[in-house]
Amino acid sequence: MKILFIKLSAIGDVVQTLPALEAIKNTYPESEITWVVEETAASVLEGHPGIHKLLVSRRKAWFRMLWNPIRFFKGIRGIFGFFRELRRSRYDIAIDFQGLFKSGILIGLARAKRKIGYDGTREYSSWFLNEKLAPYDKEKHALDRYIDIARYLGATKPAPTCTLPIENEIATMKERTAALVSEFGPLVAVNPVARWTTKLWSEQRFAELADRLIAERRAVVIFTGSADDRAVIGRICAMMKHKAENWAGETTLKELAALASYADLFITTDTGPMHLAAVAGARVLALFGPTAPWRTGPYGDSHHVIRTGIACSPCFQRNCDIDIACMEGISVEMAMNAINDKFQSSKSK
Repeated sequence: MKILFIKLSAIGDVVQTLPALEAIKNTYPESEITWVVEETAASVLEGHPGIHKLLVSRRKAWFRMLWNPIRFFKGIRGIFGFFRELRRSRYDIAIDFQGLFKSGILIGLARAKRKIGYDGTREYSSWFLNEKLAPYDKEKHALDRYIDIARYLGATKPAPTCTLPIENEIATMKERTAALVSEFGPLVAVNPVARWTTKLWSEQRFAELADRLIAERRAVVIFTGSADDRAVIGRICAMMKHKAENWAGETTLKELAALASYADLFITTDTGPMHLAAVAGARVLALFGPTAPWRTGPYGDSHHVIRTGIACSPCFQRNCDIDIACMEGISVEMAMNAINDKFQSSKSK
């Protein structure tokens, strides 16, 4: 049996689809699963034992080429080469886990007997399906919605956990942090950046929280992020009284997952690395404002979410007319109390 997964982005959404992958693979152990993913999240899936083939879409890069007269034909070749590769195989089942027009186009182009996904999704993506599940409950966690597709395909008792092949990366992170880690204090990784402005906590508060972790907990604090986040984290570190590490742009996605799993705590905004850390087995402390943790929070009982719960939250808006009160209402003291409770509970177990 050949099965096509279409889950293109973003990092967090791709990671949350992994339990469904493993449930389907366990149900059909002889199946060959091809996963179509955009290049930003592709490295998370590389080397996964349940994936037979990765088909990587470089959509954004190809579209940029189309606007460049010198690279126009290279972009055209990339797009049509990708489509040819998509249509090269015949699939027994194709699943649209994305539910957007861009994934609908791909499942429409794919040569598959059964084209499965949810009805009532955004951007009319369900038009391209020939087998539609009833519209999902929007208040249900995304990971559970993906697992429900696995159940539809025959999976019994699917687990919300999954494998992330990061053994080599964990060894690398242990070696890299060996000179930093104190035998008396915890290792805390902090991811302070998010793509939405409304999901951001202030740089000053991250600096204050990190200083308190170092002063009160004797913690080693490592800030993480992409290369684009280096300047932001540099400003946070410059505000601090104590020294923290700026590793923005210095880890791959798998190395970030490994660092999170090896650390005693991973503090983050609502963003892809939060889900990556949760899947890797980290203990996550997540700061939530405009979004709903019951829909997209870190999955599992070992995590803790801080939110103010004001009347307008969750609004799911990228812009705010009232100074992002949902995030501004989270104080350093609230975060520190949650951290102290987290460490205290771990000692009592």
